[in-house]
Amino acid sequence: MPILRSAALVIAVATSTLSAQDSPESAKAKQDVLWAQMQDSIRLIAKNTDAVVGVAILDLTDHRAFYLNAESTYPTASTIKIAVLAELYRQNAGTGAKLGDVYAMDVKDVVGGSDIMGGLTPGISKLTNRDLATMMIAVSDNSATNVLIDRVGMDKVNSWLGGLGLKETRLRRHMMDVKAAQAGRENTATPHELVTLLDGLHKGDVLGKPGTDEFFKMLGTGKMSFIPRLLPDGVRTANKPGDLDAVRNDAGIVFVPNRPFAIAVMTTFGRDHREQEMAIARISRAAWSYFDRVGKSSALGRIVK
Repeated sequence: MPILRSAALVIAVATSTLSAQDSPESAKAKQDVLWAQMQDSIRLIAKNTDAVVGVAILDLTDHRAFYLNAESTYPTASTIKIAVLAELYRQNAGTGAKLGDVYAMDVKDVVGGSDIMGGLTPGISKLTNRDLATMMIAVSDNSATNVLIDRVGMDKVNSWLGGLGLKETRLRRHMMDVKAAQAGRENTATPHELVTLLDGLHKGDVLGKPGTDEFFKMLGTGKMSFIPRLLPDGVRTANKPGDLDAVRNDAGIVFVPNRPFAIAVMTTFGRDHREQEMAIARISRAAWSYFDRVGKSSALGRIVK
């Protein structure tokens, strides 16, 4: 009997230990509280910003999403360069333009916003498509972008976007083509569609693992941008900002350990550009706060190092 009682005691203690662990329902309920706090913070930031603000945030782990004015269409400015870069890598993995294809500098290709390309020697300087892509993303060089648009094909970029089910994300003009913009041919997207695009690329189905890794490494090359502005040092991001008069945008992935997320913030009708930029940074910080806590905590909410 003593042996049986001892065994029963062990089983009771084990059962008690198991019951002390969090259930999936309880864990989700606590995360729901944090998620609601994040949403409230973002709505307040948007409300207090002198611009129309659209936000899309997608958890790349469980695909929970937050959308605010995210179905409206906005001018993309340079954020559309994400689609150009993706099409280049897509063709590199299949048929079409290759990262190693060579381009010879031509003075006719130079447009405004091209500090690097404008300083090269026409007819002598030679670059690969990878070089052009680096300039397009790292310093947002508009001439490099236009050359790549011609090399991959505007129609092919849009055909691929349409094939993904994206209806409003479109490349309709070259960079700095003011006449096209005045005629209504504007590059556009919605925040919802941008995170959908980033999610599809992140899954690796489009480019394969090596291509996906290289794509996001390229998208993360150093530049002044808004999403990482208020994030702690060392947080990895892969994003592309964009700016035009009254417009500030940024879209990309924040690689929070164990909990990466896609984010797109688009603002338009703004009077204060710095305020728009800081609104994007504050929204990114509010989102990061949620994903950082969930990513490094146990289901009970304790950080165990």
